Amino acid sequence: MSQPIDVDLPHKLGKEEAKRRIGGNIHKLHEHIPGGANVTSRWEGDMMKLSVGAMNQTIDADLTVFDDKIHCHFRLPGLLGMFAQPIAAMLKARGGDLLLEDKRD
Repeated sequence: MSQPIDVDLPHKLGKEEAKRRIGGNIHKLHEHIPGGANVTSRWEGDMMKLSVGAMNQTIDADLTVFDDKIHCHFRLPGLLGMFAQPIAAMLKARGGDLLLEDKRD
């Protein structure tokens, strides 16, 4: 059984700019996971469907972009569910920085 986590990441970028930045940064997600990870993603309208596989576990997520926030819904499998609170706290603290960083020159 999976443990859900829901986190809202506020922003002031507007929907299209937030989507552009998420799309430009999601490939770097594996760098933030010890041992690396297999990250796959696809857009379905304003929602990014995300799957992160690492250490024989897969976390599925939906990132829904709004004009003023990103609603993140993660499903933690099995034993990872025990770490739901610390993972949610980390996402609230650093998730916006990771997803919305702008590296344009």
